[in-house]
Parts: sequence; C-alpha cells; structure tokens
Amino acid sequence: MKFGIDRLLAVPALRAPLEGRRVALLAHPASVLPDLTHALDALAACPDIRLTAAFGPQHGLRGDKQDNMVESADYLDPVLGVPVFSLYGEVRRPTDAMMDSFDVLLVDLQDLGCRIYTFITTLRYVLEAAARHGKAVWVLDRPNPAGRPVEGLTLRPGWESFVGAGPMPMRHGLTLGELGLWFADRLKLDVDYRMIAMEGWQPEEAPGFGWPLGTRSWVNSSPNAPSLAMARAYAGTVMVEGTTLSEGRGTTRPLELFGAPDIDARAVIAEMRALAPGWLGGCILRDCWFEPTFHKHAGKLCGGVQIHVDGPFYDHATFRPWRVQALGFKAIRRLYPDYPLWRDFPYEYELDRLAIDVINGGPALREWVDDAVAAPADLDALALQDEQDWGEERRAFLRY
Repeated sequence: MKFGIDRLLAVPALRAPLEGRRVALLAHPASVLPDLTHALDALAACPDIRLTAAFGPQHGLRGDKQDNMVESADYLDPVLGVPVFSLYGEVRRPTDAMMDSFDVLLVDLQDLGCRIYTFITTLRYVLEAAARHGKAVWVLDRPNPAGRPVEGLTLRPGWESFVGAGPMPMRHGLTLGELGLWFADRLKLDVDYRMIAMEGWQPEEAPGFGWPLGTRSWVNSSPNAPSLAMARAYAGTVMVEGTTLSEGRGTTRPLELFGAPDIDARAVIAEMRALAPGWLGGCILRDCWFEPTFHKHAGKLCGGVQIHVDGPFYDHATFRPWRVQALGFKAIRRLYPDYPLWRDFPYEYELDRLAIDVINGGPALREWVDDAVAAPADLDALALQDEQDWGEERRAFLRY
C-alpha cells in the first residue's frame, strides 16, 4: 500500500498545484517514507517543491520531548535552513507570522485513532488558522492503526480542550485525512482543504487491522508510542494518565499496562472478570510486576495488569480497550473503596478540572467508577448510544 506522502512524491500530477507556491510541512518522527527517509528531507530534495517552513506538534518535529506539557522551542533547521515552528511551545495555535511563511501546509502526522492524541487538535487549529488567512491545507493521509472500531463516550459540550478537539468518542475510527473533512464540515470552515488519500489501505484485513504489518516499519509517533499493541490499547490506557496509577511510563511497555505498589493485580483481574466478563473479549490480561525508572512510582515495585493484544487470541472486532480500562478502575474502587485513584494536577493546560474528566470529555466515567451501585450495564447504556450516533455521523466522511 501507499501512504499519502508516498503518492505525493511519486505522482507529479498530485504535486502540480504546488508549483510556484511556498510549501510548509507539519510533521513528527513517524513522518517517514517506506525507506525511513523523513518527509521533511524528502520534500526538501524534491526539485518542484519550494519548502519554506516546517512545524512540529507536541513532542517536537524530531520527537525530542518525553513527557506531556514539556514544550519545544522554534529553531532553524541546521541542514535545510528553514524555520521550524513549534505548535507545542509558546503557542499551540499558529501565529500570524507563522502563517505568513507558506501558501500550502502539508500535514503528514501518524495518528493513533484516539480523541485524546493531540495531533488531532493541532490539525483543527491549523485548519481554523488557514481559513482565516486564506491558506491551503493538504493532509497526506496515513493509516489509523487502531482501525475502524468506535468506542467510548462522546466529548460533552463545554469540555473541549487540547486533548478534546470536538464531540467524538474516545476511539473515533477515522484517518487524519477523514478527520480533516469532518472538522471542515462541522466547524463550517471556508478553507482550501485537500486530502491526499492512501492507496490500498485495508482496515479490516488481518493481521494488522489498519496497520500494514510486515510491509511498513513502526516508528514512534510520540516517545511513549512504541508499538502497534500500544496503539490498540491506547484508547483505554491513556485514561490512566488521569489517575495515581502508573501507565507504564518509565518501562519498556508504556500504555500497555497499569498498576501501583499497593494493589493486588491478580485480585483486580479476578474482580474485572466477575463484574463484566463480556467486556474483556479479544485480549488477555496478565498480572505482572514492574518498576518504573521515571514518572509515577519511579523506583518502586508495582503490581500491574498488562493488556496483551498481539497474539493469535487477539480479536479486533471484540477488543474494547476503553471498557477494559474502565473496568480496571471499577475493580480497584470495589476492592479498595478509599483508594486515592484520581490524580489532581494540571493536565494539558487545564488547571481547574480533574485530569480524568478532561481526558474523558466530561465526568460521567469517573462518576460511574465512584458510584458503588452503578453496574457495567449503566456505563454501557451511555456509551452504546454515543457510539451508534458517531457511527452514523462519521459515515459521510469515510473515504476507504
């Protein structure tokens, strides 16, 4: 198969509208060609493209920042001599001066298919800026490695944030190019938007179910996105960022596990199975021990639960990571009623709301976990309606 960047570089007719125009690139470390050449270098080497600027999202164009809320500075690329503007530094929306540096912005970002992944919000912000400044935005489309399934509660009105760009469920099932179509339509943007589609993407094809396993190398799109397994689990495990539990940062399996020094992982798994066995399909939960070298519980031995989604047991249609993680929280709350589960700290520049609520786009999940009489069926009733509504809404924007 071919990604959008592959097709743009291979087909002169696709590049023809760029002739005589200043071109900028929004990219990150995973913005690579099949031979792992970075898109910025490939575009700079293309004789009929006039590259005048580059932009980096959260974690930087080169992926140099490890944690959330660690900002990147603007700089001049030492090899290409073009300015590199940070959209996760002094600003998160491009300034007028940044917008004056190009006519067409090419966006080549590997998404993970999850609402909270901030590259989605950055896409929204550049589309809004382009509409104001009369600039063009082209998304060079890439696969959604989590595939087409939809899961989770829809972000509620008033809960928009840098990790909540719009009213979609946690697992949206669109590509970045399709999301651009949705943003332009929903926000009624008068913007010159173009999606350079992939060729041959088969999101229902085993074993990758969205990611071309065996034909394309995995490159971390952010420092803690080391594998396809992480991408599959992420729509659930990202919620652990809003808790006092470790999400595995500081280990070699970040965002595939959760745990803490003071929980019994076997008891947690047993409670999860007792509460809602139907929510645990398509994966295997394994109790484990881990000691983070940095971040939460650094240097402490943690009892943990690892979510395995990379074996022959994996069932793409059945696995529901958001429910698996919600059930993990519920099990801990039932086993340890007074456990200080929710972490109160600034999260992606939201200072007056609990991080778990910012992540979920509202308080409903936290309230369900903390309600001693609330059953899995109660959360299901909320989520199923949101998932069904989104499935209908996104249909008009599907291009594969």
